[in-house]
Amino acid sequence: MTASATIDIAEVADPAPAPHEVVVQVAATGICGTDLHVLRGELGPRPVIPGHELSGTVVAVGGEVRAVHLGDRVSVDPNLPCGACALCRRGRPNLCPQLGALGITAPGAAAELVAAPAANCVRVPSNVEIESAALIEPLSCAVHGFDVLQTRLASTVLIYGAGTMGLLMLELAKHHGAAAVDVVETMPDRRSRAATFGCSSVGATADEMDRAGWDVVIDATGNASAIQAGLGWVAPGGTFLQFGVAAPNARVTISPYDIYRREITISGSMAVLHSFERAAALFAAAVIDPTKFITGRFALERYGDALDEFRAGHGLKTLVTP
Repeated sequence: MTASATIDIAEVADPAPAPHEVVVQVAATGICGTDLHVLRGELGPRPVIPGHELSGTVVAVGGEVRAVHLGDRVSVDPNLPCGACALCRRGRPNLCPQLGALGITAPGAAAELVAAPAANCVRVPSNVEIESAALIEPLSCAVHGFDVLQTRLASTVLIYGAGTMGLLMLELAKHHGAAAVDVVETMPDRRSRAATFGCSSVGATADEMDRAGWDVVIDATGNASAIQAGLGWVAPGGTFLQFGVAAPNARVTISPYDIYRREITISGSMAVLHSFERAAALFAAAVIDPTKFITGRFALERYGDALDEFRAGHGLKTLVTP
């Protein structure tokens, strides 16, 4: 991607692994909203090879690598914290002020080969298709979101957005013991899809549902209007989770008195935190079926088309397969 926000397909040198790295032959990389932020120059430097949701096969290992081997099928946590700052030392590397990531600040998986830290590799369970394993990364983000929420059994949950991330949160909420999981989605085809995923109810606005409020409200859109509306539907004593990635300059209005009087909690969930292996385990145990989310596959030379498909809101997860 160049500084003028164009997409170029080019030949680059094959990566060589550093002592603690491996090289992965990419099976698939997923498209998500973060890729659009990268394209618009809101995240990381440009030019950069995008692609932070990835799976593939290890084809080279660095001299100091012991736990990952040639031929291993892996999914890769793309996050690259510094490992030395106070937050990293406190076990919060997702909040590292120098946090980088494959596909954002370092060459990513929209390529035939990608170099990655061996420590970031998680073996793909044998019963999971290697291309589908690219979804371990987004699922691990959703798992971390529920770690942040610490929801109680029988909570009522409202999710804004029925894209891939919203539906992953829906699936987890159902398995997390929610009494009801309702969905707000403005696109009719996505409302229909949310219904097939087994939500309790779905509508274009929360006003269409017969509830005064929800114990948990999750924004999976990053849209300021949805966030503003969702904050108003948190029941007394409830929690609002900002899970969707909003534009850095997005703003909403809150009432400090309302937060005080209703004793609500507003939380954020940033990327992945000790959740990658658990996401892989959920796929291995068939708690969540990754194939339900994959609705498009594009060859690498059609990366721009894959972005257009995502931008248009067609389907759910689009994979690019080099």
